[in-house]
Amino acid sequence: MTASPSFLGFPNQLAEGRVPRAVIFGAGHGSTYPGKDSSGYVLAADAIRAASQDDAPLVEHWDFDLGGPLFDGKPLCCVDAGDVLTIMHDNAGNRARIEAKMREVLAMPAVPILIGDDDSVPIPFLAGFADHGPVWILQIDAHIDWRDEVHGERYGYSSPMRRASEMPHVAGMVQVGLRGVGSARLAEIQAAQRYGSRFVTAREVHAHGVETALRHIPEGARVVVTLDCDSLDPSVMPGVAARTPGGLTYTQAIDLIAGVGKRARIAGFDLVELYPPADIDGLSTLTAARLLVNVIGTIVQQV
Repeated sequence: MTASPSFLGFPNQLAEGRVPRAVIFGAGHGSTYPGKDSSGYVLAADAIRAASQDDAPLVEHWDFDLGGPLFDGKPLCCVDAGDVLTIMHDNAGNRARIEAKMREVLAMPAVPILIGDDDSVPIPFLAGFADHGPVWILQIDAHIDWRDEVHGERYGYSSPMRRASEMPHVAGMVQVGLRGVGSARLAEIQAAQRYGSRFVTAREVHAHGVETALRHIPEGARVVVTLDCDSLDPSVMPGVAARTPGGLTYTQAIDLIAGVGKRARIAGFDLVELYPPADIDGLSTLTAARLLVNVIGTIVQQV
C-alpha cells in the first residue's frame, strides 16, 4: 500500500533542535451519532493533502493571496504528523486521542492544525487548550452548533459551540457565516445569546465586509479558528453534507483568516465537514487546500 503524500510535501518532523511553527494532523472520526456512518469523512484529510501537491513545488513563489511567498523567506517550519488513530463509534476514545495529540503539539510549542471529520472533532481540539488559555473562538460556519444533545450524544457535530461555552479557558466566541435553517431552534439561539456569543450572518459579511466579524475579537487575543466547510458557498465548496446557498466566498474566508492574524493571534485552526463523496471535480479539496496554505502563511507572518 502506497503512503499518502503529506500536505505540501512537508516532513513529519524537523531536524533535531528545531521546533515547528505549525503541526498538521488529521482525524477521521470524532463522536458519531448512533446509527450514523461517518466513514465518508475519513477521506477528507488525504484528499486535501493530495490537492496540495500541485502547489508543493511553488512555495517559494509569490502568492497573491498572501502578499508574498508562503514562508516569507524563512526556512521550512511546518510538519505533517499524519493522522490520529480514530475508530467509528469509539466516541470517548477518539476524543481522548485527539485531545492527547493536542497536548503534545501545544507542549512543543507549536500551532495545531487539524483537518478532517465532521464538526464533532472541534470539541476535543478545543478541550486541548485547557492549560493554554484563555482563548477566543472564531467559528466560521453556516450553523451555530448549540444543541445540548442529539440522540443522547452530547459531543456530536451539532454541539461543539455549546460544549466550548462550558470550557473555563474559552473567553468568548464569534460565530460568522450563519444562514439558512441550520441546527438551531429558538432555545439554542437564546442559550448562545445568554452566553454572549457574537452572531455575524453571511448576509452581514456580504453587505459590510469581514470587519463586521473581526471587530468583535479583542486585539491581541489568542484565537482558535474552527472552520466548517459549509460556511463557504456551495459554488466553491460543494463537498459538504449540508449545502446552503448564500455562503461566504473564498476571498471572504481568507480575509477573515488574515484579519485574525493582524488583529490578534491564531493559536489553533481546524477545518472540518469536508465530505469528499459529495465533491464535484475536486473543487472542494482544492479550495480547502488553498485555505490551509493561507492559514500557514498567516501563522508564519505572525511570528
